[in-house]
Amino acid sequence: MNFKKPEFWDYSELSFWSIILYPLSLLFLFASLVIKLLKIQKKFPIPIICVGNIYVGGTGKTPLASEIFKIIKSSGKNPGFVKKGYDYLYDEIQMLEKIGKTYLNKNRKEAISSLISLKHDVAILDDGFQDFSIKKDFSIICFNSKQLIGNGFLIPSGPLRESFKSIKRADCIFINGDKNTRFENKINEINKNAKIFYSKYKIKNVENFKNKEVIAFAGIGNPSNFFDLLIENNINVKRTYSFPDHHNFSQKDFDKIIGDNHIKIVTTEKDYCRMNDKQKLSCDFIEVELEIENKNEFISLIKNKI
Repeated sequence: MNFKKPEFWDYSELSFWSIILYPLSLLFLFASLVIKLLKIQKKFPIPIICVGNIYVGGTGKTPLASEIFKIIKSSGKNPGFVKKGYDYLYDEIQMLEKIGKTYLNKNRKEAISSLISLKHDVAILDDGFQDFSIKKDFSIICFNSKQLIGNGFLIPSGPLRESFKSIKRADCIFINGDKNTRFENKINEINKNAKIFYSKYKIKNVENFKNKEVIAFAGIGNPSNFFDLLIENNINVKRTYSFPDHHNFSQKDFDKIIGDNHIKIVTTEKDYCRMNDKQKLSCDFIEVELEIENKNEFISLIKNKI
């Protein structure tokens, strides 16, 4: 599923399209409430840790889920990932499977049951905050400091899957990027018990690109965040190309990107996972790791839940 986020979703002012689409957002809200009321929660015999969001895409769920897996594994437990088994998510699935066993099913409850049957003792949900059929033991909501909640409206007049007030169900909030005291205060007004952590991406292979000219492209939730990361690390970005999230790259796309240039071409690891072998020969990917502020406190928090 290719999805390119509308620009007006992140406007600070009320836009024409947000107003026009607002009745559909009310329908979306109504449908969500009906689904929530009809769902019967199932409690599983192992801890369920959910890494989710309320802003559609680009909040850093998968990197954080991977870090949590490593923390739990280091404590002697045998965790497994749970992911909805949609074909268009295979890039994220590949990234998770590099870290640990991933159980796929369009029904997360069935995936968790499979995980338990194969002797895993902790389930990590990559996404699923809006899945009310599962009783979670610890829920994390991820935000990106550059988008936060966008214009604050629900889909389709805005980028939110649920209202901001839904953070009251969260045990922990992760903000990827710069510190934002005002946003912290907004969180505390709704959920003063939620622990707030900050994280940033560090480029592991930055020396391969530092002070060099590159052409950058990305088909992720927020491509501009990737381009900004390159610039912040003194990588000379000559040109950028943005594609919809989970975009399947064609040869035509590559012809457009490469053109007559002999400049190094870079993309994200997630995008690299979606390329065929020929396309991979044409570019490099940026390796990133998640740096968590107050990581020892977060490790203790996770270990107390398992």
